[in-house]
Amino acid sequence: MAEHRNVYVDMVGDLFHPGHVALLRAARAFGERLIVGVLSDEVVARYKRKPIMTLAERVAVIEACRYVDVVLPQAPYRVTNEFLDLHGIDVVVHGDDLTADALKEVFGPVADAGKLRLVRYTAGVSTTELIRRCRAAAPSSGGTATS
Repeated sequence: MAEHRNVYVDMVGDLFHPGHVALLRAARAFGERLIVGVLSDEVVARYKRKPIMTLAERVAVIEACRYVDVVLPQAPYRVTNEFLDLHGIDVVVHGDDLTADALKEVFGPVADAGKLRLVRYTAGVSTTELIRRCRAAAPSSGGTATS
């Protein structure tokens, strides 16, 4: 049985892939409803790179995932207890791939309140890896590409 009613995950969701699905499936197991915050292009570009897909595209794909009940576009980078209260969120779930410093920066107050759960990161598939594969598969000369 689910441990909490409302569960929150924040994500970029760029080039939505099986690792994203695994995270959402694992998070949903913690509660009855899964609320997904999708970070804006500007926020993501500050710490990672500009997403390939637009915010609207990423939101549309994430909304279509069967584990997701609600999507919050333009989610905050730093998750606070006030944000959880505002949205009726009981627990936050994230992959275990963040460093201790990043966890403190993004989820510090939530972790201190005992509301953060970490799930295993899906190794071997990532947006960065998909981008690498696309680059490797692309023709290296100036030929034309078709879709």
